[in-house]
Amino acid sequence: MEKLVLQEQQLVDAVCLFHARFKETTPDQVEVELCYDDAVGYTAEAYYLGAMDEYKQAHFLTAIRLYIDEQLGRDSMSARINLDIDDELGMIANIEW
Repeated sequence: MEKLVLQEQQLVDAVCLFHARFKETTPDQVEVELCYDDAVGYTAEAYYLGAMDEYKQAHFLTAIRLYIDEQLGRDSMSARINLDIDDELGMIANIEW
């Protein structure tokens, strides 16, 4: 089984790419904050032109899948993605195929 770890910046990039697609802009125009809450789980807040959209965990994972498909050239549908918090790296995604 192949394993890959996406680090925090790659997760931010994934949400920027995903959000930009819906706002018809470029990823560099989007700002992202990654969040974790015991009650809600993993989320991402995307800011564009002063407006904030929150991506709950399901949409956050969809953004990661888009990143895997388009930026890494891998099949995201066969990937198992587990989000985690690393003491040194911050938020990460552990991916297995």
